[in-house]
Amino acid sequence: MQAPALSISRLTVRYGPTVALDAADLEIPAGEVHALLGENGAGKSTIVKVLSGLVRPDSGVLSIFGNKVARFTPRYANALGVRTAFQEISLVKDLTVVQNFLLMEEPLNAFGMVRGRARDEIVRARLEALGIGSIDPRMEVRRLDLPSRQKIEIARAISADPRILLLDEPTASLSTRDVQWLGDLIERLKRSGTTVVLISHRMQEVRAFCSALTIFRNGRTVGAYAMKDVADAEIIELMIGRSLGAAFPTKPAHSGAISAAIPPVLSCRNLATSEGGDISFSLRAGQVLGLSGLDGMGQRELFLALFGVIKPLAGQILIGGQLVQLRSAAHAIRCGVGMLPEDRKTEALFLQLDGRENVSLPSLHRFLRGGLIQGQFERKAVSSVLDVVRVVRRALWSPVRNFSGGNQQKIAVAKWLLTSSRVLLLYDPTRGIDVGTKTEIYHLIRRYAEAGGAILLYSTEIPELVNLCDQVMVIYRGRIAETLESGALTESAIMSAAVGRHRGGAAPGQEQVLAQQ
Repeated sequence: MQAPALSISRLTVRYGPTVALDAADLEIPAGEVHALLGENGAGKSTIVKVLSGLVRPDSGVLSIFGNKVARFTPRYANALGVRTAFQEISLVKDLTVVQNFLLMEEPLNAFGMVRGRARDEIVRARLEALGIGSIDPRMEVRRLDLPSRQKIEIARAISADPRILLLDEPTASLSTRDVQWLGDLIERLKRSGTTVVLISHRMQEVRAFCSALTIFRNGRTVGAYAMKDVADAEIIELMIGRSLGAAFPTKPAHSGAISAAIPPVLSCRNLATSEGGDISFSLRAGQVLGLSGLDGMGQRELFLALFGVIKPLAGQILIGGQLVQLRSAAHAIRCGVGMLPEDRKTEALFLQLDGRENVSLPSLHRFLRGGLIQGQFERKAVSSVLDVVRVVRRALWSPVRNFSGGNQQKIAVAKWLLTSSRVLLLYDPTRGIDVGTKTEIYHLIRRYAEAGGAILLYSTEIPELVNLCDQVMVIYRGRIAETLESGALTESAIMSAAVGRHRGGAAPGQEQVLAQQ
């Protein structure tokens, strides 16, 4: 019998007092597409880091294709054919796509100099072969949007012809079309005999791509199953150790019909953040207003303008009925606006600081007396909001980098709860977090609105918009193509508007795009 591609027995990894893996077991046959499932912090990403040679286990046995591995390093992992596309992207942002692709492997001439033209041609051919030739290989990674960076991360791992490919939340920042692109690549790899290990919180993708799964909880293996033998509800219950119940909170009776008599908390009048843009809307207290759109339609620029990060080309922003010209993020915060950005690790948090420092930062003036921080009052205030978002007290003194993605996201939310912001701009707030934490954030959103807050919510997951929002605006080429509410607020209606197909009919050339969605 052929040896399994991966075999892990009683693997244990500790970070100080934290046990990330507790005698975990895993076995994956060669050539299988296998899912690792569990809540954030269950140990999945730690297994990926062990297999990538980045973390050395405290105990346990690891075998690759029947060969026991005593001491793993990244170079040794690569030599064995193990390649990884990380959720927290490992690309060097100051280098170009070409330089990242061939880092330490650049073609050299007889004098040891890099053969620039050959290097560019190699990477361009690889991008074309993987279906992403539209990405400019000479562009610096920092200038690419998050979905493009994620695709480059995946493509770099695949282009090395791995025997084992580890994909850690590869679709968290991808659009529907990009997910299909990844699915096609996985199918191609499967046919070639590559073993694929997938971590994902999206059950629809897990079922589409994988034939088997292993579930982890609190660092331990709960069970391994063939995909056809286990239902979604059972998987979720095994992941979180309890029945989840309703994922989305019940919408209030007035949902979709916030009274026009309530004065807007935030308004835009003919706001343009790009050439041809024109956005107008009003957001009122108690309202969850959704925003949907395909990548690059102006949603990110809209959020950045509303938070004072960029200056709009034209139009007006009103907060509390007063015309404002937001000069900076600090100015927006003083006006009562908070924002949860797209990438929590680089834009929302300082990973090396503890939870207390991260949460109190926008509200630091509240705890100053004579220029000194009153630590006792700061800790008490931060502790109270951490309780609200259900993050353990250890976050008060532990660096945020030590927490799972879901807990990091809740810490980022807690920051704005402490400021008592009257407007929250939430940009894809459940990206890359587990189903249990998603449900907690859904309920936090609804409770915030019920307490009189106003939320503008952008999400790449359309079911979230349908089930959470009172109204949903669909942005298309920098303009609001349609606003949907009540019975008209459906997934199909949102997608139709997102690709330019309005109630009057499809935009020219969009029928094919719509079909791909």
